[in-house]
Amino acid sequence: MKLRNNVKKIFIAATRQNDGKTTVSLGLISALKKRYNEVGFIKPIGQRYLIEDGLKVDEDSVLIESFCGLKDELKYMSPIAIEKGFTERYIRNPRKSGLARKIKKAFTAVSEEKEAVVIEGTGHAGVGSCFDLSNAIVANMLGSKVVLISSGGIGRPIDEILLNAALFEKNGVTIAGAIINKVIEDKYKKVDTLVRKGLKRKGIEVLGVMPYQKPLSAPTVGEISEELGIDFMCGRMNAHNLVNNILVGAMEPHEAWNYIEEGSLIITPGDREDMILMAIGSFMLRSQATSKIAGIVLTGGITPHKSIDNLIKKSGVPVLFAKDDTYTVTSNIHDLVVKIKPTDTVKAEMAIKMVEEHINVDRLIKKMA
Repeated sequence: MKLRNNVKKIFIAATRQNDGKTTVSLGLISALKKRYNEVGFIKPIGQRYLIEDGLKVDEDSVLIESFCGLKDELKYMSPIAIEKGFTERYIRNPRKSGLARKIKKAFTAVSEEKEAVVIEGTGHAGVGSCFDLSNAIVANMLGSKVVLISSGGIGRPIDEILLNAALFEKNGVTIAGAIINKVIEDKYKKVDTLVRKGLKRKGIEVLGVMPYQKPLSAPTVGEISEELGIDFMCGRMNAHNLVNNILVGAMEPHEAWNYIEEGSLIITPGDREDMILMAIGSFMLRSQATSKIAGIVLTGGITPHKSIDNLIKKSGVPVLFAKDDTYTVTSNIHDLVVKIKPTDTVKAEMAIKMVEEHINVDRLIKKMA
């Protein structure tokens, strides 16, 4: 199948998962829509999918289709979703040509009458090699240059970018540039200077350096419930509260009070009534609908005394009820991978603003294939 050659396109890749591909894709599409009449998006291979209209589609495609108002069908924006058992079945019965045709068909549909298309990869350059469709192979198949994203630091992102660049270049793909994401504020100036200088020595241009934004990595109470399968006990109307800090109720309430920050999630056994009352008090003392307490997770499958339960429900604080012990729940929440959801308007707008302010979009456009 012959692909269009007159459409501008760029493949957004990364050195590892969760480095910020979707953040950059979202912001870049928004920026491109200000410069072009018709812009498209495709994520050829997705690892996290939703069921939309009976189809398995990557959740990032759903986000961008919803927030950016793109008109293409989701089945073309997300042609291949890697479900459980996919890799095992492929290794037993390889069928690369069929998958490749599906990707090319989807790209042809997405790029129809478009002036620019953003292609989002998945994971590092080699992801997908086990079924013969690594990011490097797909970028080559679609005739696209690549922008590589890596997270913070100096030495590590340079090393990882060069390692990934080697695989892309081996597959005949040109590196258009690099973006460094999640740089800590007090190290921003040093990282910006040294990474640009270090990669320039290796022939790679840095197109942007983006600061770490904690809210983009913060889950809401609702996301914790959804991702970990922990039921709401009450307060679902405040499920949108952002969790910026986790506080385990393993100390006296007056001591715990000193550690409460804006957006704190209190995790405590259901029989720690003193901690529960302290958390409720903090929530009810909020001013102008702002509370330092984002919510409470009651652990151990222990239900509070009826009188305490009534106070919780009257307070409006979002409370999750977990059967697992405190350590397990805390570990699971700590390890939670946070993705921007279609309903996360604030996060999406923050991502768009960050791309506009910290990435040289016009320079990137000039380097698009």
